[in-house]
Amino acid sequence: MKRGRGWALGLLLCADAVLAACLSAGVPVPLLVLLGTELCLAVASAWRLTRLVRTHHAARRRGESWWAALRTAVRDAVPVAVRRLMCHELALAASLLRWIAGRPRHGVGKGATPAPYAGAQTATLHGLLFVSVVETVMLALVIPWPAVHAVVLVLDLWGCFFVLALHAACVVRPHVVEADGSLRVRYGALVDIRVPAGRIAAARVDRRFPGGLLLTLSGDGTADLIVGGQTTVTVELTEPVAFLRPLGAPARADVLRFHADDPRAVVAALGWAGRGGSGNVASPAVDGPRR
Repeated sequence: MKRGRGWALGLLLCADAVLAACLSAGVPVPLLVLLGTELCLAVASAWRLTRLVRTHHAARRRGESWWAALRTAVRDAVPVAVRRLMCHELALAASLLRWIAGRPRHGVGKGATPAPYAGAQTATLHGLLFVSVVETVMLALVIPWPAVHAVVLVLDLWGCFFVLALHAACVVRPHVVEADGSLRVRYGALVDIRVPAGRIAAARVDRRFPGGLLLTLSGDGTADLIVGGQTTVTVELTEPVAFLRPLGAPARADVLRFHADDPRAVVAALGWAGRGGSGNVASPAVDGPRR
């Protein structure tokens, strides 16, 4: 029920944005549709605000500080997917600034080994950025209506920012093998899976080309973090690790397959190179069932 209410609020916000674009472009909108949408959105927003205030007061009565109570209220009132998307946008901006400024990579401490993975998608993202820039310029020249021109320009500029910042986030947030042998598998600011050293049962170079989205979970407990259509490292665990999917849904996996530009370096840093041939021989480039 809670998820349904969150989706309903999201649909209302999308409908309100569509109506605003129609009005800006001079498209006639029935008055009842406009008033009904605005009334529903106002009621939903008031309900969310009331819930936030009530939860904040309850947290304050439990002895939490003002800011801690505000964080508790936001976690309760704002859907987790919305919070994740908002935090992701902030992380993208911070990653882009870090990349431009040439600052050290995020989350790579003293003695840790970074494992880049962005190389497999660099050409694709550069192509998308080129197309986005061309589209921005062309649409800015051909759209004659000022309101539509402004809306499309903002969306196109955001698209250019997103592609460039996504690349920057992947560059400055690599996988990390910590000094104690623990592993951190990441994809930009969307995925962050931490594996303690004691849970790593085996690691090997294992090039596969699985189909699916960025993060794919199989029924046998395997998680594939796919970059450039491939994974190159397989890590088997002694027990499952818990993590969050990109939109905040909890998940667990006891086998991780992910891409690294230099998979042998990752396996060597984990201490599994040369153990029973698990660290140096790539498997055939065909994704098959795990034995």
